[in-house]
Amino acid sequence: MKEKMRTIILSAIVVVLSAGSFLFVYAETESEEVERKRAELNLELLQIESEIDQEKLVLQDKQREKVTLERDVAILNSNIRKSQLGIKARTLAIGSLVEDIDDKEVVIGILNEKTERQKQSLSQLMRKTNEVDSASLVEIVLGNQKISDFFIDLDSFESIKQSLDASFKEIRSVKNATETEKKKLEEEKREEVSLRVLQEAEKRKIVQNEAEKQQILTVTKGEEVAYQKIIKAKEKTAAEIRTALFALRGSSAIPFGKAYELAVHAEEQTGVRAAFLLGIITQETKLGENIGNCNLPDDPPKYKWQSIMKDPRDTVPYLEITSRLGLDPELMPLSCAPSYGYGGAMGPAQFIPSTWLLVEDEVAKLTGHNPPNPWSPEDAFMASSILLRDNGAAKGGYDNERLAALRYFAGWKNAEKAAYSFYGDGVMSLAAGHQRSIDILRAD
Repeated sequence: MKEKMRTIILSAIVVVLSAGSFLFVYAETESEEVERKRAELNLELLQIESEIDQEKLVLQDKQREKVTLERDVAILNSNIRKSQLGIKARTLAIGSLVEDIDDKEVVIGILNEKTERQKQSLSQLMRKTNEVDSASLVEIVLGNQKISDFFIDLDSFESIKQSLDASFKEIRSVKNATETEKKKLEEEKREEVSLRVLQEAEKRKIVQNEAEKQQILTVTKGEEVAYQKIIKAKEKTAAEIRTALFALRGSSAIPFGKAYELAVHAEEQTGVRAAFLLGIITQETKLGENIGNCNLPDDPPKYKWQSIMKDPRDTVPYLEITSRLGLDPELMPLSCAPSYGYGGAMGPAQFIPSTWLLVEDEVAKLTGHNPPNPWSPEDAFMASSILLRDNGAAKGGYDNERLAALRYFAGWKNAEKAAYSFYGDGVMSLAAGHQRSIDILRAD
C-alpha cells in the first residue's frame, strides 16, 4: 500500500510541475517571432501616421492661402494621399489584430487540453484519497506499513492535491481572461474593418472631386486667369446658392438659405459657428448608404425599429419620444443598421434616441418647442449645436472644432484615435466650403 501511495504522489508531482511550466515553455517559443512581427507592424504604422500628420499640416497651410488653381489642385492631391495613407494604416492595424487573435486561439486550445488533463488527474486523486481515508488500522498493519509513515504519506498526498487544485484554478482564470481578450480583439477588428470601408468611401468621393477638377483643368487649360473667371462666376451666383437644396435625409429638403438661418440662430444660442454646424449636418446626412431609409411603412421586420436599434438603450427612448410627439413609431424614417453597429438615428442631425434625451430639455428651452421633434430641422439643428458646444466647439478655432466633430462621431473615449481622423477632416473641409457660401450671402 505504501508503494501504491508513493506512485500516486509521484504522478501527482509530475502533473503539478507540468501544469506550472507549460505556459512558460509556450511563451518562450512563441514570443520572439510574434513580438518581432508586432514590432515591425507598429513601426510601420507609426511611420504612416507621421506621414498623415504631415499631410494635415499641408492641408491647413493650403486652405489659408488665396484661392488659386495650383492651391486647389494641391489640396485635392493632399486629401487623396491622406486617405490612401489612412487606408494603409487601417490595413496594418487589422493585420496586427488578426495575429493577436490567432495567438489567443492557440493559447486557449492549449489551456483547454491542460484543463481537461487536470480534471482527470484531480478526479483520480480524489478517488485515491477516499481509498486512503477509508483504510483501517488493521489494513495498515497487515500491509506492513508503520502508522507514522502512513500519516507522513497522507500529509504529502493532501499537499499535492491542494497544489493541483490551485494550479487548476489558475489555468481556468487565465483561460477566462484570454477568452475575454480575444472577444475584445474581435470587436476591435470589426471596428477597424468598418472604418476602412468608410475610408474607401471617402477616397471614392475625393477621386470624384479630382475628376471634376480635371475637367476644370481641361476647360482652363491650366491657366490661372481662366480659373479665376470660373471661381468668380460661381461666387457671383448668390441667387443659386440661396436656392440650392441642403440635402437632409429623413426630412424634407430645405433651401441653403433656410439652413443658414437655422444655423445662425443656433450659433446665437450656443456659440457654435454656423458654418461648422452646417458641416456636421452635411456630413451626418450623407454618411454611409440608406440613411433615413429604414422603418418605412412597407419594410419587412428586419428593417423596422425593433430590429435596427439597440435594445433597450434606444428602443425604450424611441417609444417615449414618438409617444410624446403623437407620432407612429412604425412610420418614422430611421437610419438603417450598418454592418458595424446599430441604426435608428433620427432626423436631419441623425440623433440616436438615447442621445436625444440628453439634450431634449435644453432644445425645448431654446426653441420653445415642447416637446422638441428630432425630425424638425429647427429642433435638430439646435440639438446638434448643443451637443457640439458640450464637446468644446464653442471655444472656436480649427483644432477645437475638429475635436468636437470627432467627439460627436466617436465619443470622447475614441475621439483622438487616428482611425477616426478622416471624419474630423471631412467636417472641417465641408465647414470651410459653407463658410465661403455664408460670406457671399453676408456680402450681398
